[in-house]
Formats: sequence, structure tokens, C-alpha cells
Amino acid sequence: MTRVTVWNEYRQERESAEIAAVYPQGIHGAIADGLRDAGFDARTATLDEPEHGLTDDVLAATDVLTWWGHAAHDQVDDAIVERVRRRVLDGMGLIVLHSGHHSKLFRALMGTSGDLKWREAGERERIWVVDPSHPIADGLGESFALEQEEMYGEPFDVPAPDRLVLVSWFQGGEVFRSGCCFLRGRGRIFYFRPGHETHPTYFQPMVRRVIANAVRWAAQPRGDRPTFGNQQPLEPLGGG
Repeated sequence: MTRVTVWNEYRQERESAEIAAVYPQGIHGAIADGLRDAGFDARTATLDEPEHGLTDDVLAATDVLTWWGHAAHDQVDDAIVERVRRRVLDGMGLIVLHSGHHSKLFRALMGTSGDLKWREAGERERIWVVDPSHPIADGLGESFALEQEEMYGEPFDVPAPDRLVLVSWFQGGEVFRSGCCFLRGRGRIFYFRPGHETHPTYFQPMVRRVIANAVRWAAQPRGDRPTFGNQQPLEPLGGG
């Protein structure tokens, strides 16, 4: 069974009654419940746990990590970021959600700022499947809608995705690359845009399906670890 660690800051749910009413068990609780319903072994970890809940032992027992952050990116310890980054390069899958585009981890793996346009207006978002052959698109149809979401708009300062699966259109007119696949080392990374904390997005069945599909994709085998460094010849070297 695929082992998933669902990471969340878990700050705003404890500080805002409005957000707590939407996510009484935290955003991580809602995401983990959806993954358990889809058949995954899901555990949670949060910012204020020792080592942010991301010890070496936890990461060694994690096939795919999901990451939701927003208001406390700067409070994530650099040593933990580097620990997670190395695990991704070694083959752990990573699903970066919503405002995780500004996390230290995502920026380190992308090598860019992750900047974008945004607007909080609770507007309609339609998410279009632009790569129906990709496993993450399984069961989504041509598109699905979220009645209220925060807007993210282009330009999105990330490298060109290795595969672009989803594109969003917003009621205010903007579009956004909302489902992006990246390969880094032996690891597979998927960025998925929806998930503003004041909207019940992570209870929405199609959103849960995207995340579950992404976990399956990100957990696929990576092959053997590469070797680096000085190499002895495989064939005899000719004399001068």
C-alpha cells in the first residue's frame, strides 16, 4: 500500500474561527481522509511538531508527500527543507498544493520564485483537462468546476512543466497552469492549484480524485539509483 504523509502548516485553522468551521480537523485532516477513502495509508505532519513532523524515519517511510503551506513559509527550517529535497531527488513523490508554490521546498526544486497573480473574490473556477492521456486525468472528464475559489493568474514563474495536465479559467477572465508535472532526479512532482483555506475545496470529489491520481502517479517506481564520481573503464584502454 502506498504510504502518504500529508503535511500542513496547521496555523490558520487554529487562529481563525471562519477557517476552523470549514476544516475542523485541519486542511491536512481533510486531505488525509480523502486519501484513506481512496485506499492509501495516509498519516499527517504539521509545522509545529518536532522537526515539523518530517524526521528521517518519517520520510524514509513515505512514498509520497503532500505539502500545503501559506502563511508560515519562512518558519520552515532550512535543514528540514534540504532533508525533504534530498528525499524527493532520491525518489519520494511530492504533491505541492495551492500556496505551496511559495514554499521554500518548491522554490528550491524549481529554481524559480513561484510568483503569480492572485485575487481573493470567491469566484468560479473551471479546471480543464488538457492532457487526457495522463494518469492524473483519469476519471476527470473534459473539465470540472469549483463554485468558489481564490484566483491565480499567469504568468506563473516556474520552469516549463514536463507535462501540463490541467489549466484553470476564472470568472474574472484569467487562466492558469493549475496541474503541472515536473521530474527532479528520481522524484516525480505535481503542483495542483486549488485549495484556498476559506473554501471547502478539499472535500470536493473531483479535487480528491486529482490528488489521489497524482499520488498514484508520483509513487510509481523510479528504477535503480544512479552512480556518480570517478569511473573505472569498462573496456580495456588502448596503449599509446
